[in-house]
Amino acid sequence: MRFNAQGLIMVGTILCFISIQSQTDFGTANFYGPPYVPSACYRNTYQSDDVAAVSDALWNNGEACGKIVNVRCIGATNLAPQPCKLNISVAATIIDYCLSKYVFSVIADPKAGRIRTAYEV
Repeated sequence: MRFNAQGLIMVGTILCFISIQSQTDFGTANFYGPPYVPSACYRNTYQSDDVAAVSDALWNNGEACGKIVNVRCIGATNLAPQPCKLNISVAATIIDYCLSKYVFSVIADPKAGRIRTAYEV
C-alpha cells in the first residue's frame, strides 16, 4: 500500500473544519467602569480591562468563565442615533454579566448606555 501524504493532509483539514463550532448569541449590553473586581468568575482577582459578559444561554451556569468571545455592536436599543462603530468587534474574556467600559467604547459610543450586541464564541 502506498502512502498518500496529500490525501492525509486533505482528510486532516476536513476534520479540523468539522470540529470547529461557532456559536453566536444576541442580546443587549451596558457597561461598568473599573475596577472590574469583584467579578462573578474570579471574585476579587483582577483579570484585565478586556472583559465581557454574556447572556444566561452562553453563561451556562458559569461554564463560560474565562472563555474568549468576539463582541460587536449591532444596533441601538432606542431611537437614539446609531451608537455602533461599524464592522468593529473586540475579543474579550468572559468574567461577568456586564461589559467593561473599555470593550463597550471599542464597539460603540458609551453615551448610548445600552446597545444590542452579538457575541461569537
